[in-house]
Amino acid sequence: MTTLFLICGLPGSGKTTLAKKLEVSERALRLCPDEWIAILLADPNDIPELDRLRSPIEAIQWETAKRALTLQVSVILEWGFWSRRERDYYRTEAEALGANLRLYYLDIEVEELWNRLEKRNSELLSGAFMVTKENLEKWSKFFELPVDEEL
Repeated sequence: MTTLFLICGLPGSGKTTLAKKLEVSERALRLCPDEWIAILLADPNDIPELDRLRSPIEAIQWETAKRALTLQVSVILEWGFWSRRERDYYRTEAEALGANLRLYYLDIEVEELWNRLEKRNSELLSGAFMVTKENLEKWSKFFELPVDEEL
């Protein structure tokens, strides 16, 4: 059956790595906003513009995902899904489209995330952006852990 895969986790948790594996093993369309934003962003250090682009890119990706699901193509969204409300919304949407939903939560301690991000920051690849320790700590406080019934 067609499946919507949600990849949930903070920056540095391995969302893209997992999504790329699923893309092959599940023969699914992978949608990563950072990769699309990188194409449009003239200066990768322009954080206000990066933040401004995220919502419209995710909206375009969701329209693409809905069409793919309707055509019986599984889709992977590697958006982070930091809130329960957001995860519940996409679960309901997947059901309305006749698709299964699989949530993958990458549970990595903040200290390990920072170790990974320091390494990533030192050798940024296309589609990845600099993350500061301050932002990671701030974001980790906003992040709502998935509960058992979501998984």
